[in-house]
Amino acid sequence: MNVRRFKRLLPVLVFLAALHSIAAAEPLRFRVELATNVAKQPVTGRLYVFLSRRSPEPRFGPDWFRPEPFFGEDVDGLMPGTTAEIDAQSDAFPAPLSKLPAGEYRVQAVLDHSFDEPQPGRAAGNFYSAAVRANLDADQSGTVPLVLDRVVELPPFPQSPWIEEFPVRSRLLSEFHGREVIEPSAVVLPAGYHTEPDRRYPVIYVIPGFSGSHRDLARGYLYGPPAAGAGEVDFIRVLLSGQCKWGHHVFANSATNGPRGDALVRELIPAVERQYRTIPAATARFVTGHSSGGWASLWLQVNYPETFGGVWSLAPDPVDFRDFQKVDLYAEPPLSLFRDPQGNPRPIARRGLEPALWYEPFVGMDDVLKYGGQFRSFEAVFSPLGDDRAPAKICDRTTGQIDAGIAEAWQAYDIRLLLKRNWSRLGPRLAGKLHITAAGQDTFYLEGAVKLLADTLRELGSDAEVTIIPGADHSSLLTAKLHRENRLQMSRVFLQHHPIGGELVPAVR
Repeated sequence: MNVRRFKRLLPVLVFLAALHSIAAAEPLRFRVELATNVAKQPVTGRLYVFLSRRSPEPRFGPDWFRPEPFFGEDVDGLMPGTTAEIDAQSDAFPAPLSKLPAGEYRVQAVLDHSFDEPQPGRAAGNFYSAAVRANLDADQSGTVPLVLDRVVELPPFPQSPWIEEFPVRSRLLSEFHGREVIEPSAVVLPAGYHTEPDRRYPVIYVIPGFSGSHRDLARGYLYGPPAAGAGEVDFIRVLLSGQCKWGHHVFANSATNGPRGDALVRELIPAVERQYRTIPAATARFVTGHSSGGWASLWLQVNYPETFGGVWSLAPDPVDFRDFQKVDLYAEPPLSLFRDPQGNPRPIARRGLEPALWYEPFVGMDDVLKYGGQFRSFEAVFSPLGDDRAPAKICDRTTGQIDAGIAEAWQAYDIRLLLKRNWSRLGPRLAGKLHITAAGQDTFYLEGAVKLLADTLRELGSDAEVTIIPGADHSSLLTAKLHRENRLQMSRVFLQHHPIGGELVPAVR
């Protein structure tokens, strides 16, 4: 073909190529293969594809305050070497795949089949793909292949002379779930534990907030155990983990998570006291925690008053469901979680004084995640099981209207109601034991419920100490000064019952 003739035909060729391209264009979908190098048996679980324009590892999402698109689909018996697809019909946040804004993304797939860990991209044993860059267009990108050829591995626990991982097999939880369940924890020993073999120590049980574990808490002790300050005694610290498949089980017995509180009190604590030189008395056991751990610590003290000698609860999750992050769950007629009576979106979190998260998209994000999100975690603790054997939903997912029947069932976990209804029995057993600190401008609007609880405790004649720190938010509440004040209080309570002088009692520094 000569050059002149080619030039005449070039527009036709370009047009034909464009027609072919248009005809070949297909809607975006992800085809995910389970590699044979990671799995030898069929796998049942939940398949995710996470997208990000910021993170080099999208599998670590979603980020609550800056969520990016992700998609989910349940898989049943996926065979190694075969594929499953995520497409426009799959569960999606914030919108179906067909609505994805065009652009460049990092894309990563995760197959979650973990029983006990809530974060799919971090749960040991889960399968994931490489994070690949792709220019995506929902209308014409066609099929994007991903290969699950990697396995999430946990780094070794940082063993040292003063910190030890202490897993305990739970018979109670194993029988409930029909499989082996291990309760993880770590023990931090005082500096003199190995050189003073006749000394015994009081114990602080520490519960992390949502998504935290004993491993996260252990990072604070990598360079040695904390020295007792002036007026303090030495403590053994037991670092707990509230993680479960649904999120944080908060050490409450529940229809979904099983007898979590009983397992701690009847199994893990006795195991600690058999293994380590503790003082096996309620007057030498204290419990503390922040956020979900703050709620859990308060729940444990109230429900097992003879087990613990005091609670120091910090910024607890809602302790009065008349103010469940600014919504009254018991209102008549039932309210919408999603919108206020004027039709405005209800916020669930703020930065400073400005709303930053809203109920409707936050709940929608949790529903696509399905397991391990904060809102579904609440439902997994507080709700009965639904017809599908999953935790019943507190609200209609279209309108946000609260289900009054489920809200009534939640009353069993309303700490204020529990105290009010049982004060004649609980009051004497909790004397001197309740210490609650909340942030005046809590990021998740948690101070309102704490104030209502404080009002009820005053009406009941309780000596509980409830403190609101003006101007503090959910995180800035946690200062070295506050932790030291709490340790001093624990030390004073301990010394009231175990004065210095006995060979088994640690000396005051």
